[in-house]
Amino acid sequence: MTPTDHDRELRELVRHVWLFSQQMDEFQKDPLIVTGGSGIYAETSDGRTLMDGISGATVTGLGYGDAAVAAAMKAQIDKFLFWPPLHATSEPALRLAAKVCELLPGDINRVFLLSGGSEATECAFKMARQYHAQTGNPGKHKVISRHWAYHGSTMGALSASGVPDKRGFGPFLTGYLHAQAPYCYRCPFGHRGSETCCLVGAEQIDQMIRYEGRNTVSAVVVDPVMAAAGILVPPKAYYERLREICDEHNVLLIFDEVLTGFGRLGHWFAADYYGIVPDIICVGKGISSGFAPLAATGAREHVAAAFGGSLGDSRQFVHGNTFGGNPLAAATGLAVIEQLEQRNLVENASRVGSYLGQQLEDLGQRVACVGDVRGMGMLWGLEFVVDRITREPFPSDCLLAPRIIRHALKNHDLILRSNGSILQVSPPLITTESEVDDLVSRLEAAINDGLADVDMRPSGAAGAPMSAQAS
Repeated sequence: MTPTDHDRELRELVRHVWLFSQQMDEFQKDPLIVTGGSGIYAETSDGRTLMDGISGATVTGLGYGDAAVAAAMKAQIDKFLFWPPLHATSEPALRLAAKVCELLPGDINRVFLLSGGSEATECAFKMARQYHAQTGNPGKHKVISRHWAYHGSTMGALSASGVPDKRGFGPFLTGYLHAQAPYCYRCPFGHRGSETCCLVGAEQIDQMIRYEGRNTVSAVVVDPVMAAAGILVPPKAYYERLREICDEHNVLLIFDEVLTGFGRLGHWFAADYYGIVPDIICVGKGISSGFAPLAATGAREHVAAAFGGSLGDSRQFVHGNTFGGNPLAAATGLAVIEQLEQRNLVENASRVGSYLGQQLEDLGQRVACVGDVRGMGMLWGLEFVVDRITREPFPSDCLLAPRIIRHALKNHDLILRSNGSILQVSPPLITTESEVDDLVSRLEAAINDGLADVDMRPSGAAGAPMSAQAS
């Protein structure tokens, strides 16, 4: 079968699949079908080689085709493939749990192994609720999250999320509340561009706990760097204050590090960067670099201790997942962590990530529609505006970022993603400086292509559209 015949056969099969957030009638007209990959590049059924600027879904820290991980997976397949987390566990699960606890901050020394990020956050909410019930506070059940946060697609995780595209699935579970996001560039409290904005946001959470009643709030959950909100990086003082607030009110602080964990930020975890030990931490994505479905929810000693007891009492954690601690997935996670350590990839994410940030800043100086560049490590965002001075965004019916995404893929073989007016750039942790140069060059070309599609005049302004090049 020739490559063309193979591509044609696969395209015929597309009508049977349903993809996440895709209009399938449109997708079927020109489907993107990946057949393989190597490093930071993916191969497609129609013979293209695409640079992956978003690590899949901010997952593949090791890129594609890592031989050492593949060998570890094959070895585990020859040994033992499956055991449910019921009655017993397995050697790979034990070794992975111990290794993850070694890497996690502070006294987080017990992990519940799972298959995906949504499971990890659901697990955290249930763990927090049962913890309070077993420590004499059965009324503490509410969870405070933030607007624009994303914590997963299952109903509890979606109830905690603050993304606008969840609205079609309501009504949601009761007891999930939302505070303002720490969005310094467009501060909802009027302190634009100032750390004061974020600190006011922390105090809002304190007020919410007081107004709701501290005897009703079980947890505050945060995605430390808010990717879904447009790569928002709060100052350290914000989380320092949030830790104080949670301690004062006997509220558990949950860090959702499904996206930020395992080196993405140039630190093993965002908690390390912020110097904060959360009570519960959720990890996923980078823990297996996409080679196998794997996630975990970790708890500090005092949280885990609340579930101790003797045989037959009701203090055990009443939660389960058929594939949690799966031997193959656990062995994969161990192999991925070994590669991250042996190849110093967390340090590489810090060093090359700083270089990527500087190149994006330079791009922002050359291209007038870039209003803000923010991020760290291998996670960056560019916010596009009609006018830098007023920070006027593009109108909703003429957003620039989605146009850039389409041109990047169609004309420049570059995969990116966007959220409204913000473009995300998050290549694998293995990315080199020369690959960063190539990525930014392709991105700039795609931006210029996108600008050719839109009229960039501010609302009500006269004269010619703004040039793509800064004056």
